[in-house]
Amino acid sequence: MRLLTLSTCNLNQWAMDFDNNLRNIKASILSAKQAGAVIRIGPELEITGYGCEDHFLEQDTVTHAWECLEDLLSDDWTDSILCSIGMPIIHESVRYNCQVFCLDRKIIMIRPKVCLANDGNYRELRWFSAWKFKDRLVDFQLPSHISEAISQVSVPFGFGYIQFQDTAIAAETCEELFTASAPHVGLAYNGVEVFMNASGSHHQLRKLNVRIDAVKSATMRCGGVYMYSNHQGCDGGRLYYDGCCFIAVNGDVVAQGSQFSLKEVEVLTAIVDLDAVSSYRASVSSFRESASRESKVPVVKIPRRLCRSFELSIFPTNPVEIKYHHPEEEIAFGPSCWLWDYLRRSGASGYLLPLSGGADSSSVAAIVGCMCQLVIKDIENGDEQVKADAIRVGNYKNGEFPSSSKEFAKRIFYTVYMGTENSSDATRARAKKLAEEIGSWHLDVNIDTVIFALLSLFQTVTGRRPRYKVDGGSNAENLALQNIQARIRMVLAFMMASLMPWVHNKSGFYLVLGSSNVDEALRGYLTKYDCSSADINPIGSISKQDLRSFLRWAAFHLDYPSLAEVEAAPPTAELEPIRSDYNQLDEVDMGMTYEELSVFGRLRKIFRCGPVSMFQNLCYKWYGKFSPSEVADKVKHFFKYYSINRHKMTVLTPSYHAESYSPEDNRFDLRQFLYNSRWPYQFRKIDELVHDIDYDKAASPSNIVSEDKPEITSAQVSGLGVIAAGSSNPHVGL
Repeated sequence: MRLLTLSTCNLNQWAMDFDNNLRNIKASILSAKQAGAVIRIGPELEITGYGCEDHFLEQDTVTHAWECLEDLLSDDWTDSILCSIGMPIIHESVRYNCQVFCLDRKIIMIRPKVCLANDGNYRELRWFSAWKFKDRLVDFQLPSHISEAISQVSVPFGFGYIQFQDTAIAAETCEELFTASAPHVGLAYNGVEVFMNASGSHHQLRKLNVRIDAVKSATMRCGGVYMYSNHQGCDGGRLYYDGCCFIAVNGDVVAQGSQFSLKEVEVLTAIVDLDAVSSYRASVSSFRESASRESKVPVVKIPRRLCRSFELSIFPTNPVEIKYHHPEEEIAFGPSCWLWDYLRRSGASGYLLPLSGGADSSSVAAIVGCMCQLVIKDIENGDEQVKADAIRVGNYKNGEFPSSSKEFAKRIFYTVYMGTENSSDATRARAKKLAEEIGSWHLDVNIDTVIFALLSLFQTVTGRRPRYKVDGGSNAENLALQNIQARIRMVLAFMMASLMPWVHNKSGFYLVLGSSNVDEALRGYLTKYDCSSADINPIGSISKQDLRSFLRWAAFHLDYPSLAEVEAAPPTAELEPIRSDYNQLDEVDMGMTYEELSVFGRLRKIFRCGPVSMFQNLCYKWYGKFSPSEVADKVKHFFKYYSINRHKMTVLTPSYHAESYSPEDNRFDLRQFLYNSRWPYQFRKIDELVHDIDYDKAASPSNIVSEDKPEITSAQVSGLGVIAAGSSNPHVGL
């Protein structure tokens, strides 16, 4: 037997905080050594942090990364353990995203990334170039200070693998795993048995299985040991890196780290039998045949052994059952961990939330409550870093520290119900009850006097006083009166966040939390610069439907029973007067349901549909539910208001990224914000398609249907070129 002990890790790095990042790297190496590991891999770009963005264009960033690497190599950190360290490197005036393999205070190979991530949230081609030469290793001259420190002039640089006397090891960085011609295939044919993937993969709802399935599939087809390392935490931006480092062998996961954690460093160690890899590969005829004719990959040979032979005292790690969180748990834990990192690193003393008693703001309140529960749990489990951060943020004195989630929430969380004459007793009561369950410092404020003052000022200036639509006012008057309420709440929220700590003799300031969901942002059903214009928003890319499911889950699992009542209430902004014959409802105001909005959003972003192709797809999706003309009206209505309100995305509160159809304008959904909202060409094409379908139906007696039957047949729309529901392609469908 060839037994190999190896470690992978989750690290909570912070972009551009080299001290923090180097400290975590050292802690992970030390932990790996203590576990007996001879191989250790960390996350992608772990020295700098993955989210440095345009800081990667600065020479200082690369220089500081080399300085940190020199620190690691100048001491015993890499003695008797092969370490892969992620950092940016400039070679011949070109910047590369690299894994640096270090052993015994020497650099043995530098592996630049060959396939860069450049879609969705990723912009690697803005800062790096991909290594284009998969058939060569070149000689890289080390910086002079590194060369002097480690007595080494140069190092092999490029695409290749490392051949030890008893095994072969290679890198595969993040995006490369998911490419059509993934490097691990050719490397496996060349005899590589251990693959080390340094990753910077962010959390997104229902995404983890894609990551794990890719590794299981790779090792099932090619055999081998796969080590996956990832960032974990908020490193300074909208993304939350969800960790979940793991180790797989021949299609089985033998070790899995946490997906959501407040830990700075988590190291995962396993013992694997490499003879099981060679036996597995040799048993597959197609693998043998492919390997026998594969072109050779450059190799760096190291004259030493890494493996141990058979011993009764050590044995290979057995496969484990993979842990997947339900979407409701992901909504609870991901944003909670992101909020904790943001809070402890921002210098703030807590959060303030305008709590309306509705589903969105109640979801945010529950997430903050969950954050407090996670902090207390980790303190009880002995995490000294979390304890120290909680003492500092909560301003505890004389050896005190948080004793319960409610007590901690009272110190770091304000909730404010800002009611008007249009607010109901029901929402006021729900807000108060939820605040009590969470433990927040709750305020109930009536803002009518401020609203009336503004209206009186307007009347003095213009001689006219606007009225609500239910009182005979115009649409313009009605909208303006609603916006006044929403924007006053924003001003009041920021004032309270700044001054309430002072009122209660607390130090620091509080961050204002927003609570608009992804569907409302997509439709533009929010007031620009209203109380959702906050510092950060933990639910900004989560759909209304997922939030409703989360509320039902949290009512029981987080022990906030009032959330069940919140979830059952119909969504309403409560910005118009309540009348016996009229009650403002969100879906009525929007002219579409939240379920429909979710469908529109996925088609627009994930399937890249414009108005015409969206209409075509929905003819299938809603076949038998709506006629083609009704589908056309819905699609036109959506695109009209989407384009009218697109400008709101330019000032959308920075939000936790959780959904693949987010309309967030900063980096994920790059589109203009000035549209011709009439879409004359596209809408005309839709009208022509509707006309053609109606004409075909009228002209063909065989297509006449009764009133309770679908108005079109599949034959009539089969030529529309749509994405068919139920497609065998797992990435296609509704």
